[in-house]
Order: sequence, then structure tokens, then C-alpha cells
Amino acid sequence: MKVIVVKDYDAVSKEAFEVMKEVVTGKEDAVLGLATGSSPIGLYENMIQDHKENGTSYAKCQSFNLDEYVGIDRNHPESYWTFMHKNLFHGIDLPEDKVHVPYGNTKEDCEAYEKAMENVSVDIQVLGIGANGHIGFNEPGTPFTEETHIVELTEKTRSDNARFFDNDINQVPTHAITMGIATIMKAKKILLVATGANKADAVAAMVNGPVDPVCPASVLQNHADVVVIVDEAAAAKL
Repeated sequence: MKVIVVKDYDAVSKEAFEVMKEVVTGKEDAVLGLATGSSPIGLYENMIQDHKENGTSYAKCQSFNLDEYVGIDRNHPESYWTFMHKNLFHGIDLPEDKVHVPYGNTKEDCEAYEKAMENVSVDIQVLGIGANGHIGFNEPGTPFTEETHIVELTEKTRSDNARFFDNDINQVPTHAITMGIATIMKAKKILLVATGANKADAVAAMVNGPVDPVCPASVLQNHADVVVIVDEAAAAKL
């Protein structure tokens, strides 16, 4: 696990972009595993700017997203499908038919997404980390063997996300569909970004703690190629 500590969010985003660009320029049909949340937005902004200024192309790439809420329309303003189009896809030349975001609420939907990913090999998987060490919607206690599955969102996760739903927890979906930890671990390279003092405990547990489902991200210690890019605040307890 390679840990890079830089000054702030902008520096994290820039450094993460360099890792992403190396993969995309090295393989024109790269398969990108993508994440939502505030952590990767700066990375995506750098990708858009570079595409416009330098012509880096995603025309032969395809993408697979980590997760999505269950029970809200794809076009809902807070769906992760909408998030990805707003924050990345609108600004690069990734073909719409190469975009994959999990969708559905059944075991069959999970199996179909897992199968689609089995037919490719994810070249780089972008991750954030929750304050409790979660990756994707894999909360503490999730078995490392889990593949794509439906998860019931914890009260804390729903209250954290209420700010996106008019501060009304009743509007926040109760379930999500997420890549499992075993799915994430199949990626050839993993790029995890984290910023802010509220992530310091989770980052320390991920990097230096025991490999234990109590901190789902700790499983990344077992992966052969992980780059962790954090700001000084998130690195405070390393």
C-alpha cells in the first residue's frame, strides 16, 4: 500500500488525477471503477479539464460505479447516476453505452451486475472511505467475501445523507445496491482518496490496523496495488 500525503483537497485531487491519467493513457480501452461522494469530485474536475485542454480520450473506455440507492429513479437529482453525469460524464467523451451504474433491488439485479464485471477486468477502482472505514456501502462487519449485494443503510448513513434530501431523513432511501468487498478487490489497481480530520481514524485503521471487517477498508492491505492519497488532516494519525 503506497500512501501519499499532500497539503489539501486540491493537491489530493491533482495527485489522484496523475494516477488516473497514467492508467488511461497507458491503455486506451481502460475499465474505470468509479465512486460518488465529495472525495472524488476534484479528481473528476481534473479529468474534465485535461480532456478539454489536452484531448485525453475516454472514447474506448468503460466505467462501472460502486453503488446506487435502491428505490429512486435514475433521473432523481440525488441518484448516483445523476451525480456521475453532472460531475464527470458530461465533460468527457466516455460513450453513454459504456457507462454502468448498478440498479435494482433484487438478488438477480446484483448477480447481473457482478456478471457484467466478470466479463471485464477493472483497471483502476476509485474509492473514498467513510469515517467508520466503509468502502462503497460496505459497512463495518461486512464479510470480505461479499460480492454485489443489497444493503440496508444504517441510521447514521441515512442521517449523514439527509442534507441531500431537504434535510428530511424520510426522503432518504433505506437501501442501496453496492459492489461487495470481494468485487472491489478484483480491480488491478485501487486509488483511494480521503481528506479532512474526520477521516483520520479511519485512514489510520485502514493503513496500520489489523485486517478486520470492523474496518472494511483494512482489507486493502491484502491488495497488491493500492495508492492512498490523503491530505495532512486525514493523515494526522498515521
